[in-house]
Amino acid sequence: MLDAFSRVVVESDSKAAYVGGSSLAALKSFIANGNQRLDAVDSVVGTASCVVSDAVSGMICENPGLISPGGNCYTNRRMAACLRDGEIILRYISYAILAGDSSVLETRCLNGLKETYIALGVPASSNARAVSIMKASVCNIIAEDSATFKKTVPTIEGDCSSIISEAGSYFDAVISAIG
Repeated sequence: MLDAFSRVVVESDSKAAYVGGSSLAALKSFIANGNQRLDAVDSVVGTASCVVSDAVSGMICENPGLISPGGNCYTNRRMAACLRDGEIILRYISYAILAGDSSVLETRCLNGLKETYIALGVPASSNARAVSIMKASVCNIIAEDSATFKKTVPTIEGDCSSIISEAGSYFDAVISAIG
């Protein structure tokens, strides 16, 4: 995983060029919204268990067959595995938001995820739906639009639209990888 600074240095070095121009502007932007990024990750981490359990509950409400005998969330062990997987995905997305780089998500979480779910017989559509619900929740938490979390989440000052967009793209990458 490369952070924003390392990525710029590696790219400039591969071109045998100085860091400047658009690369320097991108770093300035990354630094300028650093506190927002930290606050956003803090908010996501502080509500992670709620986000994941709400997403899994929403997925099950939309497809009650998942908790019927033979369903992929039937038995406590399978439900626990589903919740664990949601926590892992959200954790790697929080790493990507913090670093401003999706490589840790791609290499450590998404690489082989679809094949694993296929081998286990886990329906991709259900997983994609749970991730989609998590995306909506996290974007609302970062934007402070969720009345449920306003009392416990620290205030993120300023316009967070770029971080919300970035976080959304990480969720979209997960949905694409499992879909």
